[in-house]
Amino acid sequence: MSVKSATSDPAHKVASPGAASVGGHEIGYPHGHLGHLSADEEDAFRNFKLFLQEKGLYKPGPPPSHDDQTLIRFLRARRWVVQDAYKQFSETEQWRTANHLDVLYDTIDIEAYEQTRRLYPQWTGRRDKRGIPLYLFEIRHLDSKTVSTYEKSAANTFTSKAETDGHTPPKLLRLFALYENLTRFAQPLCTNLPDRPHHETPITLSTNIVDVSGVSLRQFWNLKSHMQAASTLATAHYPETLDRIFIIGAPMFFSTVWGWIKRWFDPITVSKIFILGHHEMKSTLESFVDLKNIPKQYGGELEFAWGEMPNLDPVIRETVAWENGHTAFPKGPMYWRPIGDGDVMECVAVGTVGPDHEPRLERVCTIPRLVKPAAEDAAAPAAGEEAAEKPAVTTGVETADAPAVSTNSDATSSTVVDGVQKLDINGTLENNESVDLSEKRQQDGAQTVQTTVA
Repeated sequence: MSVKSATSDPAHKVASPGAASVGGHEIGYPHGHLGHLSADEEDAFRNFKLFLQEKGLYKPGPPPSHDDQTLIRFLRARRWVVQDAYKQFSETEQWRTANHLDVLYDTIDIEAYEQTRRLYPQWTGRRDKRGIPLYLFEIRHLDSKTVSTYEKSAANTFTSKAETDGHTPPKLLRLFALYENLTRFAQPLCTNLPDRPHHETPITLSTNIVDVSGVSLRQFWNLKSHMQAASTLATAHYPETLDRIFIIGAPMFFSTVWGWIKRWFDPITVSKIFILGHHEMKSTLESFVDLKNIPKQYGGELEFAWGEMPNLDPVIRETVAWENGHTAFPKGPMYWRPIGDGDVMECVAVGTVGPDHEPRLERVCTIPRLVKPAAEDAAAPAAGEEAAEKPAVTTGVETADAPAVSTNSDATSSTVVDGVQKLDINGTLENNESVDLSEKRQQDGAQTVQTTVA
């Protein structure tokens, strides 16, 4: 089978990671991304911000209610048409609010999260040549029995303390916790690694290897409705988070399956999907990903098997400073937030643990912050002034929706995060000091919970 672009017939070979043109706009990273906008795109971005501000959906801050790279994702998805981007952004904001996505990510049961992670695309711990995180998805593990067991578990067991809109199934809400992990954890981490090109541009994409080998037509058919629902919601609410998608091991009947799948994505996403024949798999992947970062089963050197935790890039291990006994990232949800004067990011592990679903709030590590928004630079305190506490900054739709760890200047360094903080969902601290979380959420739709151990 020849290398095929999913949108072209007859097939054409995969080109090097350059840009193409759609609707007069260059596409392909870094074109259309922060720091690489054309004059027309800059105008659209400026007008989009003003329009959202008029509609009450954006506040410039500091800190802003939404980061620039998030807003640009919606503009790219709607080909820089402000009204179209506004419609999608507004619907996403409503959906996130109705399903309490912030609470979902903060309070999801870690075992439920892990059960979901083992079924869907998994971060290998590596990146492509542009510094974009590389994910692997092996479809054959989603057989009817596994999916049925998972759906029953999602419907009948505790997932999180989030309420839903009544329309989004629990099984899909669990999946969106993984998308939150992409935008809050993997992308910010890759953004702040020092060895990538275009270091001034935040990473907002993912590169995916999708292995469909060993999957029968019946299995594809049984998965159709499940995958269609997931793809439709992801395209609507997490636009422009997918970049190159390499489909490997496609059987002869895959053209039939592709007829279903291509309807689930927007045309720009479809243009990034490529079907690779076995004889050209290694050479094509190697044009986008260094050999050391390609899993061995696809011709590379990386030891990574489906279901495993990420095999971290040595650059990550060299760059982060582990804390609280960690030497790797733990299971479950995590996010990054700036601390101090904003020059350092801390990784905070959240979620709930144990039969009583106690919140986990633990610093895992810190990393130098290489990409700092211009707005924060301008708002930096003068010498001698105390830096104000900053909310969590993410590349998701909201910028401050996870419990913040105290950086109170009166506290010692060991009290910033020292193991698991005893903070329940009602805001009761270990010393019985009460915190009203509902009030904390009101400012710019954000939640900041400060805990200081005496």
